[in-house]
Amino acid sequence: MRRNQKAFWLMLALLVFGMGSVAKGEEGKAPKKGQLLYMTLTKGYHHASVDLSKQILKEMGEKSGAFELTVTEDVAAFTSENLKKYDAVMFNTTGEMPMSDEEKNALVNFLKSGHGFVGVHSATDTFYQWSTYNDIIGAYFNGHPWHEQVTIDVADPASEIVGFLGKSFQINDEIYQAGDFKADTSHVLLKLDPKSVDLKKEGVRFRYYGWPIAWTRMFGVGRVYYNGLGHDDWVWKDPRYQEMLLNGIKWVLRQTN
Repeated sequence: MRRNQKAFWLMLALLVFGMGSVAKGEEGKAPKKGQLLYMTLTKGYHHASVDLSKQILKEMGEKSGAFELTVTEDVAAFTSENLKKYDAVMFNTTGEMPMSDEEKNALVNFLKSGHGFVGVHSATDTFYQWSTYNDIIGAYFNGHPWHEQVTIDVADPASEIVGFLGKSFQINDEIYQAGDFKADTSHVLLKLDPKSVDLKKEGVRFRYYGWPIAWTRMFGVGRVYYNGLGHDDWVWKDPRYQEMLLNGIKWVLRQTN
């Protein structure tokens, strides 16, 4: 009888220990590595930093383990079938890209169904003739009167994407103004400190929402992250910029909240 009792308690202990180990293993499991499709086609001004960005993003993905990068300049990649391979797309683009209505619809359905979108710098200088794109990215480029050292304010210090930057930071970059900005449905993360620039320069436009630099928004149930910095090579090499991008990519991939 005592032997049976000992055997019973031993088996129970092993079972509980085993269940605990499994639970611990599941909790500690790394998030699924995302598949990111990086579109770099330009039908206007081609930023020299686009070429460097491909290598930097590839290294970021490999080092972090957060994503694998596929680079394309072919709009034919945007079919419903091909997009099944990816968890998010990223644009570093300009102009009216030659996407067919079918390819545009494939991208819209991809994002609305819960996949992610990341836009950097000139991604807002894209698809002016396709109004749905403004619903996706949240704004259109409307001039860049400043290309200099500026102060950027962190609009949401609690954000997992930009909170590490503190209250503000300085950076030398080309600063885009946002036109047709969907302020009511966008969550601003970074904005230009207007005291750090000459507001009397030609081309400066005053709007009630100021000069947003980075934001998040939703398109359907898909997450969208845009960061207007990234004109110059030195910005892409800046660890702060890389961390912002990595955090934003993780967010659209739903690896973070």
